[in-house]
Amino acid sequence: MVNRVVVGAHYGLRDWLIQRISAAVMAAYAVVMAAYLLSQPYLDYDLWTGLFASQLVRTFSLLFLLSLFYHAWIGVRDIVMDYVKHAGMRLMIHTLVVLALLLYTIWSVEILWGM
Repeated sequence: MVNRVVVGAHYGLRDWLIQRISAAVMAAYAVVMAAYLLSQPYLDYDLWTGLFASQLVRTFSLLFLLSLFYHAWIGVRDIVMDYVKHAGMRLMIHTLVVLALLLYTIWSVEILWGM
């Protein structure tokens, strides 16, 4: 019989699944945006403002950015947990990364809806 020792809140299946879903969201966004931009004969300011005037594009862009930030958090957290052994240093790195990602999220909302 295998004796499992619980060292955290979960075993990682949820984070693995979230990383796969967030990667699919980012890939879909990249394909849709690339297809749209490649179909345009020229790119100028009016095209960009017209594109991001759409509520759907803003929402999809925010979903992409939130997926990117959460995907990054899971990756950085796992790397830090694997390679940084000192608990105080690990806590400091985690705190700085979380604060940076929260700042990026607030900044993203301001950019997308601040027009």
